Amino acid sequence: MQQKELSIIIPVYNAEKYIGRCLQSILKCPEPEIEVVVVDDGSKDASLSVCKEIAAKDSRLNVF
Repeated sequence: MQQKELSIIIPVYNAEKYIGRCLQSILKCPEPEIEVVVVDDGSKDASLSVCKEIAAKDSRLNVF
């Protein structure tokens, strides 16, 4: 596995209103050598679902 040049780690807790826009903004970066790691801390809203939906479309995003 090739090491990425840049890793962005985003902790998420009840950020349903904002996380989609945040991730889309980061993933607009044309650089293929980035990875975005989202760590959901037991959100009570749909934050995790939003993150997983976006991750299904972009392999640079990993959701935990």
